[in-house]
Amino acid sequence: MQEEAHLLSLADRTLWVTALIVAPVLLSALLVGLLVGIIQAATSVNEQTLTFVPKLAVVAVVFVVLGGTMMALLGDFLREIFAQIALVAA
Repeated sequence: MQEEAHLLSLADRTLWVTALIVAPVLLSALLVGLLVGIIQAATSVNEQTLTFVPKLAVVAVVFVVLGGTMMALLGDFLREIFAQIALVAA
């Protein structure tokens, strides 16, 4: 029973870390897509590539600004996972 609780806790932590890592990228792309969509609706410009380029630029900026923090969070989580594997294997 203890092992199942430990695995569920690990799965819960994994989902939270994943959400923390991808949230800035997804939210920024969502906001830019929404703004460009509103502008396209207001101006009646229906160009499909017009939404792609600003989203790509914003996602690149988010990765440049927050990429180090995302990797640090992922690295800390991986160290924690490997430490737990060492404890279980011993």
